[in-house]
Amino acid sequence: MKGLLLLLGCALGAFAETKLLKNATVIDGTGSAAKPGTSILVVDGHITQIGHNLKAPKDAEVIDLTGKFVIPGLIASHGHLGNTKGFIQDPKNFTRENAEAQLKNYASYGITTMVSMGSDQSPVWAIRTEQRAGRPSMARVITAGRGFTGKNGYPTSAMGMKGVPYEIETVEQAQKAVDEQAALKVDLIKIWMDDHLGKEKKISPELAKAIIAQAHKHGLKVAAHIFYREDARALMEGGLDMIVHSVRDKPVDDSFIALMKKTGARQGAATLAREISMFYYAEPRPFLDDPFFTRGVGGPNGEIVTRMKSAAYQQGQKIDPDHKLYPDFLETAKKNLKKLYDAGVPVGMGSDSGPPVRFPGYFEHWEMELMQEAGLKPAQIIVCATRNNAQSYGWDKQIGTLEKGKWADLVVLGKDPSADVKNMRAIEMTMVAGNVAYKAR
Repeated sequence: MKGLLLLLGCALGAFAETKLLKNATVIDGTGSAAKPGTSILVVDGHITQIGHNLKAPKDAEVIDLTGKFVIPGLIASHGHLGNTKGFIQDPKNFTRENAEAQLKNYASYGITTMVSMGSDQSPVWAIRTEQRAGRPSMARVITAGRGFTGKNGYPTSAMGMKGVPYEIETVEQAQKAVDEQAALKVDLIKIWMDDHLGKEKKISPELAKAIIAQAHKHGLKVAAHIFYREDARALMEGGLDMIVHSVRDKPVDDSFIALMKKTGARQGAATLAREISMFYYAEPRPFLDDPFFTRGVGGPNGEIVTRMKSAAYQQGQKIDPDHKLYPDFLETAKKNLKKLYDAGVPVGMGSDSGPPVRFPGYFEHWEMELMQEAGLKPAQIIVCATRNNAQSYGWDKQIGTLEKGKWADLVVLGKDPSADVKNMRAIEMTMVAGNVAYKAR
């Protein structure tokens, strides 16, 4: 019997898929210094060895990465999957085909995991189940399922959002709805708490706290869309786990920071790219001719680029009566991000990509560049976008850093990202679970 088991083990080992990524400079996402001349051995999608002078096992595929840089796959901590095609957001757009096309596009930008924040439709469950049962070759999805707001509350007035979040009026409704989402095994719960600068209804703190309490009974973390400092404070006092936008109305003060540290609440995403997109498109911009942008939106002559270049489109952006307020909101968001980071609050990276003109993949790179403008160093941003985000969503035992035993979710770069975060654009290859999800031509 022992001999049979040994024979069987050898036979199975012979069919293992083995890759040796050889002689790269590895930035492992832990915050440690870059490690030149490092190799990574990947067996059946997992990292089994990482170090110097590794020998390639027999029949291994050897990929020479001399002169290249390897980082963990980027994790986008705030996005919205599947509902947008072109300029139209509608739940009807959330087909398996559209969602998977977007997950592949994320991977082409080095995003190996994305968190979809409360607007998902039924195809997400099959996609998630299959991903977690095997080895995906596109970005992984972490889902908040269906989010929560108040009756007729923000964002139900936004295009394609009516009927998407639960509209809660009572504590009993809140508890029942959380139970429904827990039964679907959502990865987290999402709350919208905003009144769109006084124009719309906002969920009450009491109902939001009831949602948080019920989620915690199921062992689920809760993330909140907030705008106002005092709303964020109230939710953290009710046990909120993370805010997924920056506070934008006022500077965060010492008592706010102390509360975050006391409760363990995280700045899960700052969504600076979302803030700049509120006013940036009102003028002609060179990014519309940037191949790094156009390759993800149908090319330089596609509908999106053509329309966004038009004078009519740009003028239309200025009609918003709050247009002049948005640059100040962005600056407040950037300052608050830096202050929280410097105070030791855990910070993640997320851009709110997915809705119209918030472009999946490209927006995450814009987000990191804005984080650098806010004063974070490239090495710090890498940790925010990898290890910190994995920790926020309970995935740090599987992804987020390049360490033995974890999935080989990684990005190969042609330039040093620790010198300038813009070098993250030099993507040569993305791997998810050891599978090549993108390779530059």
